[in-house]
Amino acid sequence: MLIKRADSKHFLLPLSHPMRDATHGIHTEFEVIVVRLETDCGVIGHGYTYTIGKGGAAIRALIDRDLAPLLLGADAECIEAIWERMWRCLHYVGRGGLVSFAISAVDIALWDLRGQIEGRPLWKLVGGHSPQVRAYAGGIDLQLDPDELVEQTRCNLQKGFRAIKIKVGRDKLSEDVARVRAVRDCLGPDVPLMVDANMRWSVEQAIRAARAFREYDVFWFEEPTIPDDYQGLARIATEGGLPIAAGENLHTVYEFRHSIDIGKIAFPEPDVSNIGGITNWMRVATLAYAHNLQVTSHGVHELHLHLLAAIPNASMLEVHSFGLERFITNPPQLKDGFMRAPDTPGHGVKFDWEQLREYEVLH
Repeated sequence: MLIKRADSKHFLLPLSHPMRDATHGIHTEFEVIVVRLETDCGVIGHGYTYTIGKGGAAIRALIDRDLAPLLLGADAECIEAIWERMWRCLHYVGRGGLVSFAISAVDIALWDLRGQIEGRPLWKLVGGHSPQVRAYAGGIDLQLDPDELVEQTRCNLQKGFRAIKIKVGRDKLSEDVARVRAVRDCLGPDVPLMVDANMRWSVEQAIRAARAFREYDVFWFEEPTIPDDYQGLARIATEGGLPIAAGENLHTVYEFRHSIDIGKIAFPEPDVSNIGGITNWMRVATLAYAHNLQVTSHGVHELHLHLLAAIPNASMLEVHSFGLERFITNPPQLKDGFMRAPDTPGHGVKFDWEQLREYEVLH
């Protein structure tokens, strides 16, 4: 199974509605970079990554100019060997960052190829623990006041979610507390409620916020400060008294090792679209297992559904993907708080290419 063709496409997609978080401000669009690999036997696999509106052209250039030449003629089934070649090729300018996004898209396409070659779904191919994965609604909703948050929460409960996450990080902590209180009152005592600060605060500010949120039984406190401050994360966990989730901005397994060992994070949160793909995501999951920790996810839930279904130490699946499911013909469905991994070969994600064509970025 030799790779005879490798190409990519770049799309700039509108969000279904403006979204706001504490660090990046208002989001109105996002980028998706898709890799297509074809073998000499005619099997085709797709992989993809995304950005929040910037950097997509650079990621595509890395794929087309630097990674594609390494792929041509390679054995598509030797994924570990290909991964190491990509990593070493771009190590000097990478060790994370945009390089990890580019490698992710290729690696996901390779695993999609393998699943189709073997006729097995991705979740069984990489582990096969349980197809049923608990899901939560991941809101990007810092712009909403308490009443609007309650309305959003009620809608999510009606959709079948049984766990909710909201953004925090307003200029006044009292406003965040009021928002958390309103959602907790709406949910009652038994539905998990998570909060996400998107790196908004200093360590001292985050400790103060965590203490203020504790009485509302917050399940985890996500990204309370910058991901590079491992000692600070440990202080927030210890002095703030809430479990910490982090990882969407970590792009190597080594960063996760430091976040677990030094930062004392409770819920590692690798993103398959920027950690180096499925190969590296599974390495993080194994690392978490060795520390008796449960893994959660970030975005692209149609892919993470497979990966959490594959492992015994899965926590909950974040569902939002910026509305990417609008451009997928077979998005996963939610029922009573769970999503079920499909049994189609590979990852099974089928893009609506006709709808996407309108938003393609031509180079």
